[in-house]
Amino acid sequence: MRKLLPILLLFISINTSAQNYAEQIAKHRENYRQDFIKESNSPLKETDLANLHFYDADRNYKVLANVELLKNEKIFKMPTYDGTSKEFYRFAKISFDLNGKQIILTLYKNVALAGNPIYKDLLFLPFTDETNNQVTYGGGRYIDLSSKEIVDNKIEVDFNKAYNPYCAYSDGYRCPVPPAENDLQIEIKAGEKLYTGEKKHRN
Repeated sequence: MRKLLPILLLFISINTSAQNYAEQIAKHRENYRQDFIKESNSPLKETDLANLHFYDADRNYKVLANVELLKNEKIFKMPTYDGTSKEFYRFAKISFDLNGKQIILTLYKNVALAGNPIYKDLLFLPFTDETNNQVTYGGGRYIDLSSKEIVDNKIEVDFNKAYNPYCAYSDGYRCPVPPAENDLQIEIKAGEKLYTGEKKHRN
């Protein structure tokens, strides 16, 4: 029994950790839902929230990525789904291992938001993957990060927090199109899934 005790304690610890993580993601998603109700520019009403769907929390999709800061990057126009564009610049390259594959993605900074003290640290991670148009929104998904989260040239990226752009729910929004360099040739089975409500038409 003494030999089994450490194994049992380890199992309990792992199980408790998984439960705590699932609870963290559940809380994050509840806040995410509530933000739609609070946001005056929101495409969704409270009755629409039942049509939001997510993959179960999966800790395998929470990774610690290496960060390579980019210098002297030129501002470029990232196309949006309404046919216009927004100005961004490449801030950093991140690399990590996910499900046995080496992944490289680019983090961007929105030029307009970078000049706002509230959003000056915001980093934008748009991506597409093999679940698009099947289980997830065809236009890709986003993850928000902060430059303050970069410690010792590393940053935590949690795909369980990947969310849909407003364009997944309604037309008429200026949602950036994820650049080709952030197209992943794997399935990211984490984060938000397809919206199952009727797509709205914004006036």
